[in-house]
Amino acid sequence: MNDPKLTSNQVADFNRDGYILIKGFCSKEEVTKMYRTAIEDDAMRKNALDLNDLSGKKTKLSLWFKPGNDVFGYLTRSKKMINSVAQLLDSDAPVCHFHSKLMQKEPKVGGAWEWHQDYGYWYKNQFMFPDQLISVMVALTEATKENGCLQVIKGSHKLGRVNHGFSGEQVGADLVMVENALKTMELVYCEIQPGDALFFHSNLLHRSEANLSDHPRWSIISCYSSQSNLAYNETSTSWKTPVDVVPDEAILTWETDSLSSADFLKKENDPALKETGWEKEVKSS
Repeated sequence: MNDPKLTSNQVADFNRDGYILIKGFCSKEEVTKMYRTAIEDDAMRKNALDLNDLSGKKTKLSLWFKPGNDVFGYLTRSKKMINSVAQLLDSDAPVCHFHSKLMQKEPKVGGAWEWHQDYGYWYKNQFMFPDQLISVMVALTEATKENGCLQVIKGSHKLGRVNHGFSGEQVGADLVMVENALKTMELVYCEIQPGDALFFHSNLLHRSEANLSDHPRWSIISCYSSQSNLAYNETSTSWKTPVDVVPDEAILTWETDSLSSADFLKKENDPALKETGWEKEVKSS
């Protein structure tokens, strides 16, 4: 791999804790361009999914698969992103982009995310190897305790996959195991600034509170898989297609397309929201 982005200590921290925070991963100018696009590109609004939490509050997200020639596509395909991800995935195979999503937690109404592992969702896509799956959250606005920043249980990725059931329209982890994890491991509030990036393992337990503040919390989350990681229940093809890497300067200087041509997820097509039977056996609320 050319030009590794992360130090050996950062890689070790990720393997021990299940996550690492990289301050200033994106510049102020990059964040400004992405946030402006998120607000102004009508495709984001038209393709946003509303997901209810247990209290009925809504979190909006827009999710797409193939990374394009829009500003978010350039971020997810950027050399700094792919080189960092490659260092953290448990494989030497090429890095593939599973999907990206714009998370939109509006002031006062943005809903909570219940305790879950990303692999709790992606297990239904029948991905084989959770160590070859990773999520990267880049903050577009400040994330604080007040506006519902991400909370993680440090080291909980070492539990392996926890059973998941439904919490509202979300998929939530078995609360007995969550409570055991909270007795055993450290709860961390990931308060981050615009441009900071949080890399986290697919089995890391995490959640976020509703946004009861006066300030929005927006972020872009890109999820990656190694090409060696097979998914037997996934109809998109992005997850097995090596990323076409672009230089970091593409985010600011390359001409960008609209997101209107992106292959957005429709709610009825999400395997994670379909009953498989075993969810009823899980205490998730």
